[in-house]
Amino acid sequence: MTSTPSQKSASPLLVIIAFAIIYIVWGSTYFFIRIAEEGGVPPFLLGAIRFTAAGLLLMGWCVIKGEKIFVKRDVINAIITGILLLVVGIGIVIWTERFLPSAMVAIVVSAAPIWFVLLDKPNWGINLKNKATIIGLIIGFAGVLLLFSDQIENIFAGNGATKLPWMLLLVFGSMCWSGGSLFSKHRPGSSSAAVSTAWQMFGAGVVYIPITFIHHEYKGLDLHNIQTNGWLALLYLTVVGSVIAFSAYVWLLQIRPATQVSTYAYVNPVIAVFLGILFAHENISFSQIAGLVVILSSVLLINLSKYRSEKLIKLNELSKGLL
Repeated sequence: MTSTPSQKSASPLLVIIAFAIIYIVWGSTYFFIRIAEEGGVPPFLLGAIRFTAAGLLLMGWCVIKGEKIFVKRDVINAIITGILLLVVGIGIVIWTERFLPSAMVAIVVSAAPIWFVLLDKPNWGINLKNKATIIGLIIGFAGVLLLFSDQIENIFAGNGATKLPWMLLLVFGSMCWSGGSLFSKHRPGSSSAAVSTAWQMFGAGVVYIPITFIHHEYKGLDLHNIQTNGWLALLYLTVVGSVIAFSAYVWLLQIRPATQVSTYAYVNPVIAVFLGILFAHENISFSQIAGLVVILSSVLLINLSKYRSEKLIKLNELSKGLL
C-alpha cells in the first residue's frame, strides 16, 4: 500500500491520541448506553438525539472553519456510511442492550475485524492467500461458536428463553458496521474527515426520527421522568462518544489501513466487560470470556500478518526509491 499525502503529513502523536480515544472511549459507550436507557431515555430516541445533535455541532464547527459543506457525491456517500454504521450497526447495539448485558454486547461485537477481512472484496486476493489470515479466520469463527455455546446449549436443553436471536442480530449489526467502514474507506471524497463525519451523524440522526415514531417511543414520554444520570450519559455519548471518538475513527480510516484501525476491537470489549462487571454487576460466563480471548487472538493473528505484509511492501518501495 503506497502512502498517501495525508499519511505523510499525519502527526504520529495525533495518530496515537486518535487510537487511544477510539480504544478507551468506545469501550465505555456500551456501559453509558445502558446507563442512559436505565435513566429513562428510550433507545431509538437516544440515537436520534445523540447523532442529530453531534452532527449539527460538528457541522457548525466546519462552517466556522470555512470548509466546503455541500459536495453532492460526498454527502450521499457519507449518509450511506452513516446509515450502515450508526443506524444499523449502533442502532442494533442500542436496541439489544435492553435484553443483553452491555459486556456481552461488547464481546459479540468484538468479532468485527473478522468481517472486515471477509467483506473487503478489493483485497481478497491478498488477504485470503495469506496462511496466517486464514488460520486467524478459522480461530475467530471457533471463538464465535464458543461465545454462542451457552445459548445453543439452552435451546437444546429447553431452559427457557434464549438470547441467541439478539446475539445473531448483533452479528448482523457488526457486519454492517464493517461493511460501512469499508464503503467509506474505498470511496474517499474531496471533503475533510470532519465534514464527512458530520454528514454521517446528522444523516443517521434524521433516519432515527421516524424509527422512534414507528416504535411509539413518544407515547407517554415525560422528559421530567428522565433521571439526571440518563441525561449525563446522553451528553457523554453525544459529545465524547460521537463528536470526538467517531471523528477520530473516520480520520484514522482515511490515513491508516482499515484492518489496523479495526484493532479498537482488542480494547473495547475488555473495557466494556470491566465497567459492566464493576459498576453494573453484570454476569459473564466462562465460555463467553473464553470466546472473547479466542476472538481477540484471531484478530491479533490477522492484523499481525497484514502489518508485516504492508511493512514489506513499504520497505520494497523505499529500496526501489533509493536505487
